[in-house]
Amino acid sequence: MCTQPNLFDPYPLFPTAQKSAFNIPGLKYTRDFITLAEEKTLLDVIDLGIWINDLKRRVQHYGYKYDYKARRIDLRMRIGGLPYWLEALASRLQAENFFVAKPDQIIVNEYQPGQGITPHIDCEPCFADTVVSLSLNSTAVMEFSRGEEKIPYLLEPRSVIALTNESRYEWKHSIPARKKDLFQGLIYPRKRRVSLTFRKVI
Repeated sequence: MCTQPNLFDPYPLFPTAQKSAFNIPGLKYTRDFITLAEEKTLLDVIDLGIWINDLKRRVQHYGYKYDYKARRIDLRMRIGGLPYWLEALASRLQAENFFVAKPDQIIVNEYQPGQGITPHIDCEPCFADTVVSLSLNSTAVMEFSRGEEKIPYLLEPRSVIALTNESRYEWKHSIPARKKDLFQGLIYPRKRRVSLTFRKVI
């Protein structure tokens, strides 16, 4: 019988099993990368920004604009320097060895319950080896797929997931479009989720 996680337990039962069972080479998952207070501040600052409604979900671009139709990016698409709050996060990710060179392109995605993103590999000619995503405000299952093989990975609020090497280039990743996730026998209802994806333009 499926049950909901204990919402008062900040560390439900899945993470240890998740790390050991789903060991995709090059994938790194870090819980509580930021604090609750930092998460709230980030959400407040993000909501002061300008949302683009070109997709089914709302997005914000920083550093460089990504062309979804052409699936490309180049130096002519530079928007400008990163705002201070993203510059601080980018510097921290570099300092903590997620990136060799500081990321300079960030996309903020908003996912309402029922929204997702189709399986994809981030543009290989556009971005360097590492892709890092920071999740805010809600859990969501990210699904990794390679051929017929599929591996679900539960992302917690305030966590970061980093894709390098095999996980970056050989596995597609997606967020299935649904209003709740079933993961390891537990049901996780989705709330509004905001993700920040950090990349280094080649």
